[in-house]
Amino acid sequence: MHYVDGFVIPVSKRYLPQYLKIAKKAARIFKANGALEDHECVADDLRVPPGMASPFPKLAKAKRGETVIFSWITFKSRQHRDRVNAKVMKDPRMLKMMKEPMPMDPKRMAYGGFKVKIDA
Repeated sequence: MHYVDGFVIPVSKRYLPQYLKIAKKAARIFKANGALEDHECVADDLRVPPGMASPFPKLAKAKRGETVIFSWITFKSRQHRDRVNAKVMKDPRMLKMMKEPMPMDPKRMAYGGFKVKIDA
């Protein structure tokens, strides 16, 4: 079964085009270094029946004028993820991007690594 790094990120709607441009570049870098897939999704339907669950904006502590990004990168295994991430962090393209201003606050990003248990 695959391994997934997942992210939830609040992003200002004003800076969404910039975020997606950077995310697209990062996806190319991750895939060039061995990641299987990279998905960036922008919140569309955030209606949650009362008492059923927490909506993503609440989970992400999104502020007025922000939307939520839900993204994930797929790898062969956790070990594969660790190797790919090590390469990505040394990739000159990524190092250059990391010096540029970010259109979001990385400290507000939720992140985790997940073992895929059902892949239907």
